Amino acid sequence: MQNLKAVLCLGMLFAGTTSVSSQVVIDLYEGDVPNSKSFALEEAAVTDGNGITRVSGVTVPTLTAYLPAAGTVNTGKAIIICPGGGYSILAITHEGHDIARLLAENGIAAFVLKYRLPKDEIMVDKRIGPLQDAQRAMQLVRERANEWGIARDKIGVAGSSAGGHLASTLSTHYRDALIDNPNGIYLRPDFSLLLYPVISMQEGMTHGGSRKNLLGDKPEAKNVTLFSNELQVTSDTPPAFLVHAEDDKTVPIANSQAYAAALAKHGIDARLVTYPAGGHGFGLNNKTTEDKWFDHFLEWLKSN
Repeated sequence: MQNLKAVLCLGMLFAGTTSVSSQVVIDLYEGDVPNSKSFALEEAAVTDGNGITRVSGVTVPTLTAYLPAAGTVNTGKAIIICPGGGYSILAITHEGHDIARLLAENGIAAFVLKYRLPKDEIMVDKRIGPLQDAQRAMQLVRERANEWGIARDKIGVAGSSAGGHLASTLSTHYRDALIDNPNGIYLRPDFSLLLYPVISMQEGMTHGGSRKNLLGDKPEAKNVTLFSNELQVTSDTPPAFLVHAEDDKTVPIANSQAYAAALAKHGIDARLVTYPAGGHGFGLNNKTTEDKWFDHFLEWLKSN
């Protein structure tokens, strides 16, 4: 049984489809973490003046579960959330927990993934470390779906920036199980939510820091292609809802456009919400507009 640690938890109920009002932290792996090397790396969390917490040095990945509170209609849907941070840190508050709380308020179970960041010192193959954690998160949520009142065919993935790259990688690389999967749990997300995502590793489109951290200074062409997810879309890739600002100078909007176009080419539903301004990393709130992308996402999700 995974180690469960209640966080600010009072009077929890955690069985069947019963709603809860607390969050619970779950160790992602029961035993050894796959693809890991022994190295003294200390996890750290730093909160800035804007209340944004950035986590680094993750060696023990976890899921933080937010289930719909008592009195909230449970939709049966769930989303695994991958915060961004250029594959160097995790912006775990505004791109993780804040989104999770709002999803739970709307009857959608949410699981914030604190995944390992690619680093040669702690991984045998750093290219696949984050994807292993994302695959394990999907496996775990599907395995325990009944316990948490979740429909096994309504589990999506969300990601912001480099977390969007991880979410789109899970959406396009789910067939190749990089973790032990003795029960053959389906690792494909049913849908994805991608906020100003890094999609491509190709020069001229990618975010340089994300590419360097994941693939190294001089990646082989085959790895650039393999992890350019706009090139990995098939007719079975899940539908996606994407959000991007046209003036994003960190991750060009061409990333979202290329992924949406690839999905459309294969007849897959893709909704791209764009804003003239907003830059990068705005999370739930693009301060340049009163429009809320989250409202559009909820409408889209109901139609899917």
